This record gives sequence, C-alpha cells and structure tokens, in this order.
Amino acid sequence: MMPYAVLGLFIMFLIVTYIVVQGTRAALAWREEAANGNLKVIRELAEGAINGWSAQKRPKPVAAEVWRGIQSLQLAVVAPGYVGVTCTAESEYKQQDGRWIEIRNPLQEGLAITAKAVEMLFYEVPHYQPDTVQVDVYTTYRQEGGATRRECILSTRAGREDARGIDWEEWTPDEILQSMETRYRLNDSGRPLSIDPFEPPEVPEEEEETGDGVPAGARS
Repeated sequence: MMPYAVLGLFIMFLIVTYIVVQGTRAALAWREEAANGNLKVIRELAEGAINGWSAQKRPKPVAAEVWRGIQSLQLAVVAPGYVGVTCTAESEYKQQDGRWIEIRNPLQEGLAITAKAVEMLFYEVPHYQPDTVQVDVYTTYRQEGGATRRECILSTRAGREDARGIDWEEWTPDEILQSMETRYRLNDSGRPLSIDPFEPPEVPEEEEETGDGVPAGARS
C-alpha cells in the first residue's frame, strides 16, 4: 500500500510542478510581448486590470469617493510603453442645517483619484510596467435648460522615473501631482474649468502576431 501512496504523491507533485512551470512560462510570454510593444497584449493586460479593479471591493486605506473614481476608469489609448485612461469625478456634499454643502469640488476629488490611479497603473497591472501613464479626469457640467455635458478638468501625464521618487503612502495628492505634468484651470472663484487634455502619443499600426492577442508562449 505504501508504494502506491508514494507513487500518488509523486504524480501529484509532477502535476503541480507542470502547472507552476506553465504559469511561469505564460507570465514571461505576456511580459515579453508587452515589453516589445505588442499593442493587443498591452490593451488586454490593461483592460483586464481595470475590469478587475471595477469589481474589486474597496481597500480599507482608500477613501470611498476615490475608489468610486478608480472604478470609473476606462481605457482610452495604448501605445508602446504607454497607457492612457479616463475617469470621472464629481463634487462631494454633506447635509448641514437642512442644506447640502459642497465640501470638495470635482478638481479636488480628481486630484486624489488621479494620484491613486497613477500608482495602480504603474504597479498593479499584471505582467506589464508602462513607461508613461496618462489620467484624464472628466466631470459633469449642467447647461441652461437642464442638459448636461462631460468635460475634462484635469489631465496628468507621468513617467516611471517620476513615480520612483514619490512616497505614495506619505505624500498628499497635491504633492504627488506636483512631481508630474499636470494641467488644469480655475476660474476667479476657484471652480475648475474645462481644458484640453495632453495629446496621447501617435499609435502605430498593430502587429497581427497571433491574431487574438495571446502571446504564442502563453498558449497551452
């Protein structure tokens, strides 16, 4: 009986080893293709991360309003070494003496959302480390007659070298964004105005290497 038990354990060990090796090979293949600028792979990895964050429960250290902004992220543009996303930010209100008072305007919310989004895009996208990320924050403006429109109020572009010098846990969003290219405008009363976001890089034609965006080395 003992030899069969040993044989069973040995077979199980081989199966687990095979799974680990295959997983490692697949991860290396994804990383290599993304590092080489395969746009289909970059897009798939970035979209997978963003979709995962939208379904993920809010981490306790992250404020609820910031996490709502993270969950609004949408992939806008990918290029070799580059990921650009958009998100939304709205005013935060609280009720006081029967009235709703704005305690944070969309730009203040957008600064906090952007700081967190940049950190996550640099360090939490599996198998891919972009050299540059861009986050464009949009908010809702109400027009006469009740119609609404979405306008960009904050555009931030950051390089990985910028990120390396940041203390993500201790610095405030304002301090974090001061180390990056950041664009916004305020009116005389301090309200955010619409802006033109930074231009994304020119996107080259995608290479049709595997047809479905899956690296050859990641196939079982």
